[in-house]
Amino acid sequence: MNISPNSVVSLTYELHTTNEEGQQVFVEKADEQNPLVFLYGVGMMLPKFEEHLTGSKAGDEYSFELSAADGYGEIDPGAFADLPKTMFTEAGGEVPAVGDVIPLQDNNGNQFRAGVTAVHDETVAVDLNHPMAGKNLMFAGTILSVREATQDELAHGHAHGADGHSGH
Repeated sequence: MNISPNSVVSLTYELHTTNEEGQQVFVEKADEQNPLVFLYGVGMMLPKFEEHLTGSKAGDEYSFELSAADGYGEIDPGAFADLPKTMFTEAGGEVPAVGDVIPLQDNNGNQFRAGVTAVHDETVAVDLNHPMAGKNLMFAGTILSVREATQDELAHGHAHGADGHSGH
């Protein structure tokens, strides 16, 4: 079976980006013991990532690069904020340190993460961009399996494991 909408894909991958000097930097991987398993075509993965896999089948190897625009977008200079330190200390918490990634929630209840870029006398400066924003993404791996999604998976909008029977 070839990868197409509503199929469940199991694959390995290695993800690399490049640093400021242009050298490749390892980010993460999924191997055969812990593969990436997803329902293809429902918006869970980057659209261009899926596009590169379209038509592939079990055993196929792949290697491609996504531009920052096709990945997590360019860095948005407006996505930086200064949060009051009291936001962290009022409930007895600690002020985060530079480099920490902190959980935040917007007024609509959407949860996301921000990276701490500086700590000032009264504020904590955070970067609200995705950690991979502004970076090209280089993927390489192997398609382990492709199967039709079950009715439950289609109804739930996500894969239930490589075999279709893993719990939530």
